[in-house]
Amino acid sequence: MPLESKILSALSLPLAWTRRLAAGAALAALAACAGGPDFYPTKGDVKPHPGVAKAKLHPIQGIDVSKWQGPIDWASVRSAGTQFAYIKATEGGDHLDDRFRENWDGAGRAGVPRGAYHFVFWCRSAQDQMEWFKRNVPNDPTALPPVLDVEWNGHSQTCPKKLPKSQALAMTQTMLREMEAYTGKRPIIYTDITFHRDVLEGELPDYPHWVRSTAAEPEQRFANRDWMLWQFTSTGRVPGVRGDVDRNAFYGSPTEWASFLATDCDPRYHRQLSAAGLCTDK
Repeated sequence: MPLESKILSALSLPLAWTRRLAAGAALAALAACAGGPDFYPTKGDVKPHPGVAKAKLHPIQGIDVSKWQGPIDWASVRSAGTQFAYIKATEGGDHLDDRFRENWDGAGRAGVPRGAYHFVFWCRSAQDQMEWFKRNVPNDPTALPPVLDVEWNGHSQTCPKKLPKSQALAMTQTMLREMEAYTGKRPIIYTDITFHRDVLEGELPDYPHWVRSTAAEPEQRFANRDWMLWQFTSTGRVPGVRGDVDRNAFYGSPTEWASFLATDCDPRYHRQLSAAGLCTDK
């Protein structure tokens, strides 16, 4: 369906969804008018790596943040052209990021599409972790789909171990199901090169993936994995954020981003996922 038709059909949707689709269309128009290849020209990188130079060619760019970024001027973040933000919410079964609500509310007021992510702690049960997530993260229908951050806790003093693949995969699947049941949205899996190789390679193809690759394009590091979001640097600079911040790119066009905002579903697989009841289809 042409984007204009999507906007017209959105008039029958609740106001929140109409606003989200209209915002996506506005971004598409802005990107179409951009004169250069860098769609995020006011942003920088303290330590740019040549292996990820193509990341700036993707028109939809965003950030992810936690308490370590300190106070954030979300109006400046939005004015700079940031088109999405993922905000750390919870970790394990008893840790809430100190600035989660501040960042969640601030991004919302500034009009930055935002979602929450949970960092998995492998020495706590999947059920405990999801109860903690549900207790602390608002079930906001206007939010982006939630993210499950799966990495090994190699730097943890209390839980540095790696689980067998079958156990880690079973825990991941349980938490994904709980997240989806709570939010009504298909969760996104965030992962790094090591955990993907050890656990996720060839698994969970029906979930969108957000991959970390800061020295090479994702296709060179993640075997047979379509990615939706790419975290390409941890040393980015963005107006409104003091110091380093993770920068991320969406794989597709502004029109595809508008579709994602309207359905919470990867546009490349919308037909089959929608038929399986895995898209919001607002």
